Amino acid sequence: MKSLKSPPVQPFIFVGLVLCLFGWGGLAYVILNQLPTLGPRWLFFFFLVLALSGTSMPAVAFLNLRFPSEPPAEAGVIVRQSTWVGIYGGLLAWLQLGRVLDTSKAVFLAAGFILIEFLLRLRERSLFKPEETKNE
Repeated sequence: MKSLKSPPVQPFIFVGLVLCLFGWGGLAYVILNQLPTLGPRWLFFFFLVLALSGTSMPAVAFLNLRFPSEPPAEAGVIVRQSTWVGIYGGLLAWLQLGRVLDTSKAVFLAAGFILIEFLLRLRERSLFKPEETKNE
């Protein structure tokens, strides 16, 4: 029988720590040791997304455990939501690099990502899943 709770936070702490170390370490290396040419610039965004995703993963797992939903968030949902945080941060950095970022764009992008996640969760809720019966 499936669990009616979100997964515990402990596995996400380990995965988040690995992503944090790889992301923040790579970001520090790129910032301190590379010239801002095309390749290191793409590495900067890659490591930034990894770092922000890893940093937010335990918090996202805790929030999904603290505020349960129907159906409960599975591991893939938690990873997807923390990846949204990383992509949002990378997109904000990219827009700031071109000096086109302002508060309204940041708010509308956040609202768009929240709307996409809401619609994905709504789709998961609407899928037909017949009740499992006990075989004794």
